[in-house]
Amino acid sequence: MFADLRALWQSRKLIWVLVRREVAARHAGTAAGVLWPYLQPLLSVAAYYLVFDVVFSMRLGAGAPTHAVGLFLVVGALPWMAFCDAVSRGMSSLIDAGGLLQKNALPPVLFTARAVLASAVIYGPLLLLLTIAYIPLHGFSLALVSLVPLLGLLLVLCLLLGYLLAILAAALRDTVQLVGFLLSVGIYLTPILFPLTMFPAQWRWVLWLNPMTAPVIGFQQLLLQGAWPPVAVWVALLAWIGVLAVALNILIARSRDQLVDWL
Repeated sequence: MFADLRALWQSRKLIWVLVRREVAARHAGTAAGVLWPYLQPLLSVAAYYLVFDVVFSMRLGAGAPTHAVGLFLVVGALPWMAFCDAVSRGMSSLIDAGGLLQKNALPPVLFTARAVLASAVIYGPLLLLLTIAYIPLHGFSLALVSLVPLLGLLLVLCLLLGYLLAILAAALRDTVQLVGFLLSVGIYLTPILFPLTMFPAQWRWVLWLNPMTAPVIGFQQLLLQGAWPPVAVWVALLAWIGVLAVALNILIARSRDQLVDWL
């Protein structure tokens, strides 16, 4: 894995070119142009707010970080969209680049990094915009500085998971269908649709098996209450990153000679 990290650093200028082309390809042929990748998630979260807070005026009970359902839902939904987009595109990155990798001795990690970073270019500004929009709820809190490491760790998590799944998908195409299903139902095992306090206490450990539980709780604490994310958030994030790094290191070592043949 360290060889791939060196390749990423040495090819950082190339990666930036690839990321720009990837972002451009996502809106090619659309009337809205470069705005379209940003409009899609913005319209989705705006619909959540309109339906739950404006139309139905739904409220959460005691123990929730906020009582407005729409405000609560948006804070978790946008990071979840970013995670799903980065992981799913990263997972398919090597399969999509199979023809190019068979003809050129390029590090495969470049293509996964391109897909994940392109998602970061789109969703990163949206998460910062969301942060600014939620400042009136708590005033400008000093805890907002923790947004930078939180976003950084989320990016690392997506890159590691996306690359690991990309190698597995190259070896076994069923991985794409299985992970697609898990991403579609994973939102129900993350405290996005409901506060963590509403989940039965004896089963809350199940939620921590989802790598997005910790980032979502961190965003909720930051944006809804202006509070520092609890220690459990950082510990869980670092634990997930550590486990994925070890698993990815083993997988890279065992698949390096066969990866291009699988593609």
